[in-house]
Amino acid sequence: MRTQRIGAVELSLAEAVPSPASWVGRPELLEAVLACWTMVDQTDQPLTPRIVGRPGMGKTTLAQAAAASLGVPVYIFQCNMDTRPEDLLVLPVIAENGRIAYHASALVTAMLDGGVVILDEANRMSEKSWASLAPLFDARRYVESAVAGCRIPAHKDFRACVTMNDDSSTFEVPEYIISRLQPQLEVDYPERDAELEILRWNVNFAPEDMLALTADFLSAAHRHQLNYSTRDGINILRYAVKMQKAGLETDNLSALVRSMDAVLGPQCRDFATHTPSPDEISDEDDGADDNEPL
Repeated sequence: MRTQRIGAVELSLAEAVPSPASWVGRPELLEAVLACWTMVDQTDQPLTPRIVGRPGMGKTTLAQAAAASLGVPVYIFQCNMDTRPEDLLVLPVIAENGRIAYHASALVTAMLDGGVVILDEANRMSEKSWASLAPLFDARRYVESAVAGCRIPAHKDFRACVTMNDDSSTFEVPEYIISRLQPQLEVDYPERDAELEILRWNVNFAPEDMLALTADFLSAAHRHQLNYSTRDGINILRYAVKMQKAGLETDNLSALVRSMDAVLGPQCRDFATHTPSPDEISDEDDGADDNEPL
């Protein structure tokens, strides 16, 4: 285990994420994240963007891909409602001989290494935890660990971003924190062709007709504002192919429909077989994709 000394305190460091992610489609989002981290002058500072959107739309993958493209260590801290300031910074543990050892979080390790940290699902944290990060995300660029009794400055190459889900199981992030997490980058539903490319990259062993049918289904669902994500499509394809491999289904369409039932629930069939009203048809004709649901 790697260690680093800050003053009189020796910190055990966290491990970086071993496998960098790839970002498929929508290159403008990747370019936007990298622009936030660009330094244009010696007096400049990197921005800390917040990547927002529905669950399963690739927010974390986007952040990982941007970080990996810099060729620096990438760390992910998974936030939740029980996250405490010491979890975010330095955690004391009982080591051998009863002594206290101090473990640096993924965030603090990235600060020391000059890497990138992703605070994943960050709006699940309470305000108390956010307050401990306020000096890190402004001109001060340090954190104070009350547990270890030390101030930890960020390496000049340290970069950060946060992802935030758009759902009901999250906290309201304080305004003084939001003002530090700028700009906001929204990951919305991709266009049909981009989503097909994402599905193909993630499930490259799926037959082409199954990939196309799944992309068509998701595209139609997005137009109707149904909460079916790209991740749902990936899981549908994986399960459908697995059922075929196990001999449970032989026909591609039957396997796909059965997988949709299992992943999304039988209500998805109501949509898949739904006959649109004249108003819906008119709405879809106004520049919408002509692909129909299954």
